Parts: sequence; structure tokens; C-alpha cells
Amino acid sequence: MPGENLTRDEARERAALLSVDGYEVSLDLRSAVGEETGDGPRTFRSVTTIRFRCNEPGASSFADLIAPSVTSVSLNGRDLDPGEVFDGSRVLLEDLAAENELVVDARCAYSRTGEGMHRFVDPEDGEVYLYTQYEPADSRRVFANFEQPDLKAPFRFEVRAPEGWTVWSNGVGERTDGVWRFAETKAISTYITCVVAGPYHYVTDSYSRTLPDGTTLEIPLGALCRKGLAPYFDSDDVFLVTKQGLDFFHDHVDYPYPFGKYDQAFVPEYNLGAMENPGLVTFREEYIFRGKVTKASYEGRANVILHEMAHMWFGDLVTMEWWDDLWLKESFADFMGAFALVGATRFQDGWITFANRRKAWAYRADQLPSTHPITADIRDLQDAKLNFDGITYAKGASVLKQLVAYVGQDAFLEGARRYFKRHAYGNTRLGDLLSVLEETSGRDMGGWARSWLQTAGVNSLTPQVLLDAEGRVDELAVVQEAAESHPELRPHRVAVGLYRRTPEGSLERYARAEVDVDGARTVVGELAGTEAPELVLVNDDDLTYCKIRFDETSLAALRAHLGTMTDPLARALCWSALWNMTRDALLPAREFVEIVLRFAGRESDIGVLQMLHAWANSALVHYVAPGWRETGGRLVAEGALRELRVAEPGSEHQLAWARFFATVASSPENLRLLRGLLEGTEKVDGLEVDQELRWAFLEPLAAHGVADEAVLAAELARDDTASGKRHQVRCLAARPSEAVKAQAWAQVVESDALSNALVEATIAGFTQASQRELLAPYAERYFAAIERVWEERSIQIGMDVVRGLFPSLQDSPGTLEAADAWLAAHEGAAPALRRLVLEARDDLARALRAQALAND
Repeated sequence: MPGENLTRDEARERAALLSVDGYEVSLDLRSAVGEETGDGPRTFRSVTTIRFRCNEPGASSFADLIAPSVTSVSLNGRDLDPGEVFDGSRVLLEDLAAENELVVDARCAYSRTGEGMHRFVDPEDGEVYLYTQYEPADSRRVFANFEQPDLKAPFRFEVRAPEGWTVWSNGVGERTDGVWRFAETKAISTYITCVVAGPYHYVTDSYSRTLPDGTTLEIPLGALCRKGLAPYFDSDDVFLVTKQGLDFFHDHVDYPYPFGKYDQAFVPEYNLGAMENPGLVTFREEYIFRGKVTKASYEGRANVILHEMAHMWFGDLVTMEWWDDLWLKESFADFMGAFALVGATRFQDGWITFANRRKAWAYRADQLPSTHPITADIRDLQDAKLNFDGITYAKGASVLKQLVAYVGQDAFLEGARRYFKRHAYGNTRLGDLLSVLEETSGRDMGGWARSWLQTAGVNSLTPQVLLDAEGRVDELAVVQEAAESHPELRPHRVAVGLYRRTPEGSLERYARAEVDVDGARTVVGELAGTEAPELVLVNDDDLTYCKIRFDETSLAALRAHLGTMTDPLARALCWSALWNMTRDALLPAREFVEIVLRFAGRESDIGVLQMLHAWANSALVHYVAPGWRETGGRLVAEGALRELRVAEPGSEHQLAWARFFATVASSPENLRLLRGLLEGTEKVDGLEVDQELRWAFLEPLAAHGVADEAVLAAELARDDTASGKRHQVRCLAARPSEAVKAQAWAQVVESDALSNALVEATIAGFTQASQRELLAPYAERYFAAIERVWEERSIQIGMDVVRGLFPSLQDSPGTLEAADAWLAAHEGAAPALRRLVLEARDDLARALRAQALAND
């Protein structure tokens, strides 16, 4: 039988043959505690009973299971030989009856990679914590099943756990006779089942709402985290956003929350931001803040809470048939998360964050050689794993924002309501959604879908302004362009804003028009006759998905006056456009850095400011001319320190500038200041150097050889927690030593002893921009190792290694040639691996083009 990588064709064949009536899953997790036994992986017992039907009696199929061993297999009362029917990833099922019962008793392995049943030992108190993470196809690491989204079924879980533990699953559970038994779920897909178990800290609340029929909906709420994080857990704010979100979705989707309770678990060493398991959403525990953070961090957490809540309807209630239509859940959740954030919570500037941060992710992904239509061609599970990307999430959400502008908000929401009622607990394809939108909007959705969902690439919109003899606008047009590789010119509903300086000196909008841009050139007749603008902002108010370009007059206005723009969304759009021009080698990176230094100190939106910090650092590392790096780094560090000292004491802007200063500090003077802030001999008025900030200051000190192993050990003793251990590992790998780099490389590439979180931390410390020469020998080793790593390690670790260790800091044509040589010599390598290398290679080529522009 084939291996782990289930194909779309296999899934379709199995779905045509089988339908599943229900699962009973019994897990014995008592082996999670105690000493290791034996030479193999630590395992637990998993017994699964599946009742299913076959519409072709006598046919053969298979169940999915990834496990070290299988004790027994029984099909319709017949005992099968595990050695004959189980190959390590599939259980062969022959001579099926019309109605079948399969029982599989297996030993499944605990995970250290965040896939399947992840086991974490807290270094602070030695307690063990478990949780599951499955998307797209890792529930088969925990119990036997039919691992594809369109074979939905109800699930009953029972779990034996160590004494003193609590266990949670999708349904309500209770413990009797030492066994946790959970209420049967609705029909759901395998990848959103979930188990969380351990001595977690757990708090409760409740939500109630009177429904239109007069009945009351009661939803028990819970939130949990490791005991060590309990002092920092602001569960009240988590519950506040949760209740606001539930109100919002009930107001807008007209379908009561269908999954009973609503628990939210913040778990350690999580690979994702969060996962939408119905009734038991899991989040990375970094959303519990151990130190002071900015409003942007709280906004980000709230957005994730609402994104996952949107999935209760978009993805859990109605699920895509196969991963081709992943956008039917992720794009909608991304859009609805931002929609709810602005519509229901205190974070009224959520669309600014969306325009500045989420779309930046989409623009990058949409220009990679691996870009794909929003409705993608997903051949197998490895394809599916890599398509949780900026196209599926942020571009899809941006396109839905455009769709709302196109059909109207009322028609869009009414379409969603009909979609849920029509397909509840079922699976859908693109056409199912388009049909209801056609009903509610009266528009033909076919052309829109072809342009926006079934083609790849991002369009650029540039204004053209012609003035008359009196200096007024004679004609204003929008020119649309597309890349040669993806030439589709799309219909856009855009707002065009005209800006001039006021007598007070601020850059403000004085005229605006909405227009449907279609084709290569569209005239905006409504703006003819207006005063000549200093700045034309195409896609003002961010209605569509495009790269904004500027005419020369507008670009000159931004160079001189960007910081005076009073509208925060317009300002964020201009910053984003300038960054895209930098990445596209249309604006020298040095000039972008200089504009940041000139105006970032006036940026009021903290999320935009932190994004500018990240972009400026990226420009310094990758895009400026190598000969200007040292000068640029010094200027940026000086600017960051200047803004740090003048920021309001104790403000979030002060904190953001402190973190940015630590990122770019490299001179002896700056490093001495960081060390003094750590030791208390230096002070910045109002700046509290808490534990998280201490680690932020220690990384550059370690990377520049100022903080040695003893200093880092002492800091770990001060912060002997799981978070502290991750920070220490990153700092240890950051030290500028050949021996340190060799050890870090061996730990990640040659060994699988580290957990996923420590692999991530080691890679982050290893790749220091200040250590290009020290890292140079690893470029050749990278290309020699990655195919073996991909074959031997889990896909998550493989992705971390291939992405994280690509020698992008060796930014020379030679590295580009080495990447091309590897690709040419490995045409038969796994497509997902080739995709990762192609993406990294493209980023490097883009950096070299930007550096060449800077040298012109």
C-alpha cells in the first residue's frame, strides 16, 4: 500500500465507497508520567471502534493509522493479522460488508514535534501536559480513522489519565470509575477532534443569549493553561472577547453556536497560532503575556480568538470537501475575525492592522514562484500542509473584503446564513458558496470567481494625473498592471483619494471617488476639475487587494510629508506601499530606511510602528547595499535610541522602541547600555525591564560575545521556566563561535532529540545577521542535508529546518547558483520540499535585485 501521503484521488475514491456512522475512541494516557521504559518511543494504548457502511460489498479500502505497533485488528468480528494488514500508516480492509465494524488496538507514540499527541514536561515543576494537534492529517497518530475532511462522523471519546489530572475533549466530559467519558459530538471531521489532558489551571465562565424563538442558549465557557502561567493568565479579558464575539456571530450568522461548551486551551510548544477544534479551541501559550506588551499584542490575541470562533461556522459546521477549498474556512475566518474585531471589541482600528500586517503576508506569498489561486490544486497531504499560507489566509480574506464591497454587506451575510442552513454538518465546494451569493446579490459570481479565486498573482494600480492650464485635474486615471507570469487584470472596486497639505501643514484628503477599475486603464471622471493633488492614493480605505503605486508627485510628497498624514489607515497604506516598492526594487532600501527614521517616531498606531521596525530591520539585513549595512545599522540604532529616550515614560511606544533598539544594537556603546539596563546601572525613565525584556536584551549581548554561557545560565536560574528555557536555548545558539554553531547545527540537523519549540529556538539563535562569515560554511552543508532531513523527520520539523536554515545571509550570486544546482539535481524530490527551496531561492533573488538597485 502507499505510504503516509494520502492523495486527493485516493480520498475521492474512498469517499465514494464509504460513509461513516460513528467512532468510539478509548485512550489510556497513564503512560505519560513515570520513567521511560524500553528503547523505542514512549507510547500509549489507543483502541478505536469505527462503524461504517460500504456501498459496494466485497470491495477493499483502508483506514489510516501512524503508530509504532498494532496489537490487534478486528473487522466484522474477524481477527486480522496486524503484520499482514498494517504497514505503519494504513490498515488494509478487504471484503467489506454493507455495514462494518472495525476495531483497532494500537500502541501510538507521544509526540515532541507538536503533531498528534504532544507530550510536554514543564521544567519548572516536572509536571506533564498533553494536547493534540491534527490539521491537516495527524489524528491518525492518535487513533485509527478515515483521515479526510469529507468523511465526517460523530465521535465518542473516553480517556484514562493519571490520578489528579483533568481531561478535556470536544464534548462535555465527566470522570467515573477513573475514566473520563465525553458526550458524543455532532458529525465532524477527524482533524478537528481534540484531547487535552494534564494538571492544567482551569477557570470557568458562562455565556447566555435569548434566541429569536424565545429560548435561551447557554454556553459554558472555560479557559486553561499550564500552572506555571496561571499568575499571568488574564482570563477575564479572554472571556470578554469571547462573549463579544459570540454576540457578534449570533447577530450576523443567524445560526446558534452548535457545539455545546466553549473551552479555550493555551498549550505549550504549539506549532500554530491556534486551532478551531469545536468545543475545545487550542492556542499557543505565548498569547499569555509574561511581561508588558503593547496594545497590538492584545489586539492580535483577540483577532485569533475571533478567527477561531468564526471557524465554528466556517469550517466546523460546514467543511470543505477536500483541501483544494481550504479557503472556504481559512479565508472566511481571517476576514470574519477582523470584521468581528472591529464590530464587537475595543480594537476599532483592526482594519489598519489587516491592511498593514495581514496583507503584507499575502503580497509576499503572491509573488513567490509557488503562488497559487485561492482555490488551489492540492494533490496530496504534503501540498495541503504547505497551503496554510498567506494566499489561503490573508489574500483570501482580502478578496472577501473586496467581495463585500462588490455585492454589499447585507447580501454577503445573507448568503452566509443560507450557506450554513443549507449545508450544516456537511461538506462543500466552491460552487455551493457561489450559488447562494448569486441568490442574495443578483450578480453573476462566475466571472468574479474566475478572476479572484481561480487565478494567481497581485495587480498593481498606479495613478496618472493630467492637469489643465489652470493647474486643476484635467484627467485622472488608474493604470492596472500584472506580472508576465500571472497576467490576469481583475475587476477592482476602489476608492481614489486626493490629498493636499492644510495651512497647518498636515497632509489630508480633500476629495474622494469610488470607481470600478476594469482593464488596463480606467478614468475616474468624478475627480476631473478638482484642485491639483500633492498625493493620489489609489485604494484609499483599502477596499481591494492590490499593490498601490505612486506617481512621482505623490512619491515626493510622501518622502517629505508622510508623517503629517492625519488618517491612520491612509498612512498605513502608504507605508505598506513603500515597503512593497522596496521589495520590488523600485525604491532603494536605503531610502526606505531613511523615511522610517524620518517619520516612524510620529506613528501613532502601535501595530504599524512595530511593523515598521520589522521592515526596517529586514531592509538592513537583506535589501540595502552590503557596503551601507554598517552605516545603516549605526543610523538606525541611533534613531531607535533617540526615540526610546523621548518616548513617553512607561508608554507602549517606549516599549516598542526599546525592543527595536535591542534588535539593531551592535556598537560597544549600545551593548554597554543594554548591559547596564540589565544590571540596573543604566536607566531609561519609565522603562520597566521585566523578564521578557531582559531576554530581548540578552540575545544581542550573546550574539556579539558580551553575554557568555555563565551569564545565560544565571539568567535561566532567575527564570527557570519553559519560556526561560526557550529563550536561553536561542541565546546560547546566538553566540559568535564556530563550536557553538557546529553544536547548534548538529542538534537540529543531525539529531531529533530537541522538541519542536527548541528546534525553532535553536534555528532562531543560529541565524544571526551579524555572523555572515561564521555561517558561510553551512551553505554547502544545507544543500547536502535537506533531502535526508525531509525524509527522516516529521513534516513540521522538515519545514522548520528547510525554511529556517536556508543560507539567505550568504546573499551572493553563488548561493543563488547553489540553490539552482540543487533544484536541477533533485527534480524527483518531494514537491513540498522543492516548493520550500524555490520560495527561499526567490527571496534571495529578490534581495539581490534590491541590493543591485541600491548600488546603482
